[in-house]
Amino acid sequence: MTVPFAPARLLFGGDYNPEQWPRDVWAEDMALMRRAGVNTVTIGVFSWATLEPREGEFEPGWLDDVVALLDAHEIGFFLATPTASPPPWFTRAYPDAMPVRADGARLWHGSRDTYAISAPAYRDAARRVARFLAERYGAHPRLRGWHVHNEYGSVDHGPHAAAAFRRWLRDRHGSLEALNDAWYTAFWSQRYDDWDEIEPPRATQYLANPAHAVDFKRFCSDEMLAAFTEQRDEIRGAGSTAPVTTNFMHPTWDHLNQWDWREHLDVVSVDHYLDTAGPDGEAHAAYAADLTRSWGGGPWLVMEQAAAGIRDGARHAFKDPDRVIRNSLGYVARGSQSALFFQWRASAGGSETWHSAMVPHAGPRSRTFEGVVELGALLGRLHEIAAPPADGPVVESDVAVLWDANGRWSLQTPHLPHDDLDYTSEVRAAHRALWRAGAAVDFVRPGADVARYRVLFVPTLMAMDADTVAWLTRYVEAGGHLVVERFTGVADEHQRVVPGGYPGRLRDLLGVRVTEHVPLVPDETQELSDGSIVDQWTERMDPPEADVVATYAEGTLAGLPAVTRRRVGDGSATYVSTRMVQASWDVFVAALLAEHGVRPVVPEAVGTGLEAIRRRGAGATYLFLLNHGERKLRVAGPGHDLVTDAATDHGIVVAPGGYAVVREGADAAWSVTPL
Repeated sequence: MTVPFAPARLLFGGDYNPEQWPRDVWAEDMALMRRAGVNTVTIGVFSWATLEPREGEFEPGWLDDVVALLDAHEIGFFLATPTASPPPWFTRAYPDAMPVRADGARLWHGSRDTYAISAPAYRDAARRVARFLAERYGAHPRLRGWHVHNEYGSVDHGPHAAAAFRRWLRDRHGSLEALNDAWYTAFWSQRYDDWDEIEPPRATQYLANPAHAVDFKRFCSDEMLAAFTEQRDEIRGAGSTAPVTTNFMHPTWDHLNQWDWREHLDVVSVDHYLDTAGPDGEAHAAYAADLTRSWGGGPWLVMEQAAAGIRDGARHAFKDPDRVIRNSLGYVARGSQSALFFQWRASAGGSETWHSAMVPHAGPRSRTFEGVVELGALLGRLHEIAAPPADGPVVESDVAVLWDANGRWSLQTPHLPHDDLDYTSEVRAAHRALWRAGAAVDFVRPGADVARYRVLFVPTLMAMDADTVAWLTRYVEAGGHLVVERFTGVADEHQRVVPGGYPGRLRDLLGVRVTEHVPLVPDETQELSDGSIVDQWTERMDPPEADVVATYAEGTLAGLPAVTRRRVGDGSATYVSTRMVQASWDVFVAALLAEHGVRPVVPEAVGTGLEAIRRRGAGATYLFLLNHGERKLRVAGPGHDLVTDAATDHGIVVAPGGYAVVREGADAAWSVTPL
C-alpha cells in the first residue's frame, strides 16, 4: 500500500446515483444528507452510459454539477470508475467482448457485468474512462478516494479468456510436460501436445479435470487483478494521489484470492450483506469484518451494506434500525473506518427496485430513515475512534483461522467423497465457534507470521503445498497449538492425492494415518466418547502416534480414534477426523481456548447475548458492547461511554438491541450482570 488512508473521522453515507432522478430531487437529497450527518458518498458506479454516451465522447456536465453540489454542502466523495456496467453502444460495437458462459452461450446486454474481462476492447475502454475521470476530478479536495470498478468477479469462458489463460499457464508451468504432470492428464486421454489445445473449462460430457478447473480460477483472479491495476495506473498516471480501492463482494460473489490483491490497494474495502434474518446474522457480520480486516492488515472500509433488507432465502426480510446500527458498530469495532450503504435513495425502477436504501420508497418519514439519522449522529460522536494506533494491530487476537482461496476452489471441484464438503461453511463454523466463545479472531494466509497466535485453526484445506506443510510444522515446533480438521492435506497444490494414507501432507506432523473416509448419510449423527455429536463425515485411522482425545462411541468405527493430539517440539497438533455439529464444536473450541490461555474479550459477557469487541486507537482502547439478547445487562468497569456521555465505573445499562462504546480506563476489568 503506497498512499495512506487516514480519514479524520468515520465515514458515513452510501452510493449516490443522482442520474436516476430529476434535479429537483438533488436539492432534497442534499438537505436529507445534512440532516442524517452524511459526510461521504460514492458516485459514478453505474454511470458509464450517461458519462460516455458515444464511444470517446464524454458528457460530464451533470457530474460536474453533482460534484459542485456535494462540495457546497461539504460532503466528500469516492469516485467510481463505471466499468462494471458497459453501455449499450459498447455491446453493439464489440460483440466479441461479451462474456461467454461455461456452456458456450454468449451473453447479451441487459444487465450489469456484461463484459469479457480479457477482451482488448473492454480493457481499452476501461482505461480510457478511468483516465478521463482522473484528469478531470483527480485533484478535487473533496475526493476521498477512487472506487475502481465494482465487485470484480464476472467470469468469462470465451476466446479472449482462452488466449489469456494459455499465456498464464505458460508462465505458471513453463512447459507442456510440467502442465501435463500437474494436471494428471494421463487419465482419460487428456494429454496436451500444443498450448492451443487448451481451453477454459467449459461444459463437458461428465467430470471436468479438477486441476484444470482450479488453475482457471487462479487465472481469473489474476486476470481481474491485472484489469484493476491497469485502471489504477491510469489514475496515478493522470496525477491523482487519492487512495485507490475496489470493493470486494463477500461471501457469495467471491472469485478472487484477496490476499494477492492487498499490496495493490491503498485500503481494502468490502460489500457485505447478511444472509439470514436469524441470530446467526451477527456472527456473519463479525466473520466478514474479521476476514476483511485480515486481508487488509489494518483499518478497512465497509463500502456497502443494506440499510433495511436481508436476502433470507426466497424473501427480502426487514432489518430493524437497531440491528442496522449494531451491525455498523460491529464493523467499526473490527477496524472499519466507515459505515457506508447501497444505496442512498431507493430506485423507483430497474433491476434492483426492491433493494433497500437509506431513503426508502416511503421517504424520510420512515423507521429506516430515522435509524439512518440516529446512526449518523452516533458515528459523529465516535470521531476520535478513526485514528488508528501508532503501532500494532487495530484488533489484538491470540487465535487465528487459516483462510486460503485455493482451499475454497479445491472443494468446488467435482466428484469429492461427499458432495456437501464446502470450504466456506467449514471456515464459518470455526469462526462462529470462536465468536460464541467471545474471542477476538484474525484470519491468516499460508506462510504468514503466526508467532503471536496461541491457537491456529486449519478448516478442511484439501490441497496443500510443501511450503505450507513446513510453515505449519515450524509454528507447532515453536510452541503454537494447531487444530486441523478432516480432509486436510490429502492432496498437493495440483489436486493430486498424496499416497500412503490420509491426511497425506500432514501425516508426520499429526502422527495419524487414515485409511478410509467414511461419510455418513444425510441426517445421520453419531456420538463420540466425550459426548460430542458428529455428522456428515467420519474416518478410520490406524493406531495413531499421538494421544487419543476422543473415540467414536457407536457405528462401525466404535472404539476407534476420532480426535487426537500430538506433542511436537514446544507445541502440539490436534486432529479432528469428523465434523462436530455446531453446538458440540462450540463446546470443544471453548474448552481448547481455555486450555491454551485464550481469554474472551470480556469473559462475563459470554453466553449473555452481549458481543464485546476491543478496538485499539491512537491514544486509547475502545470497548464496543452490542446486546443481541433479550435481557437488560448492567456492564461496569473503568471508562467513559461515548454513546451516552456517561462514566461506566459504577455501571451502565445496555438494553436489548442496545449498544455502548466505551473509552476504557487503565487496567480495565469488566462485570456483566443480567437485570
